[in-house]
Amino acid sequence: MVLQFVLYSLALSAAALLSGSVPLLFEKKGFRTDILLSFSAGIMLGAAFAQMIPEAIHIGHGNFWPLSFVLVGALTMFLLERFVITHICEEPEEGCEVHDHESLGIAAFLGLSVHTLFDGVALGSSFMAGIGLAVFAAIVAHKIPSSLALGTILVHAGYRRRTILLLLTAFALTVPLGSGIYFLIDRHLDFEHLTAWVLAFSAGTFLYLSLADLLPQVHKKSGLRWPALAALFLGVVAMYAVRLVGHHHH
Repeated sequence: MVLQFVLYSLALSAAALLSGSVPLLFEKKGFRTDILLSFSAGIMLGAAFAQMIPEAIHIGHGNFWPLSFVLVGALTMFLLERFVITHICEEPEEGCEVHDHESLGIAAFLGLSVHTLFDGVALGSSFMAGIGLAVFAAIVAHKIPSSLALGTILVHAGYRRRTILLLLTAFALTVPLGSGIYFLIDRHLDFEHLTAWVLAFSAGTFLYLSLADLLPQVHKKSGLRWPALAALFLGVVAMYAVRLVGHHHH
């Protein structure tokens, strides 16, 4: 079982790193990131509403109190951007971008990594329950578009290629890290109860990032209005499709 777990973890990390690196292929070819940013926003919106919030309710056995952490997650991202990872411009309003690109990249990395860490917890617990393959397939299905979204945001934020690869590597390693945490302390924590609250918190971060950061970036661009809109809906539909397929297999 240990060898199988290691192989699954390596495969997940490799899939996340490779898919997240795809936007780097277009970085120096004049490719506009509007479409991919819009697609990324759709992925986050779809993941929040189609996967994370319903799963938080399901894991919480119908208890709606964990949903209060959707608001906590959104407010946490706002406070982080406002006081920690964003520089607030003091120039006149017409010359100021409140959400600078660099802070957007860090915010996206933090929000996605929190969620991915608990994907690792899910993978670790699934091996204990004997359903590792099914959970592995479900994580792969939504980890690839999530990694693509993160890579797109980092490229749009103007990070250097080396920095992007380092952040993507750290992001990819959060799955085995989460699994390792589970195996170390599963006897001391009620992970099922905790996961419901963390999923709701992650949903709040996804909603904030998509609605307050990504879509305004796309909205400011003048061209490609309809392709960007189509990409947004495609991202949402993709996450609902992943949810339906995963529910069917479950």
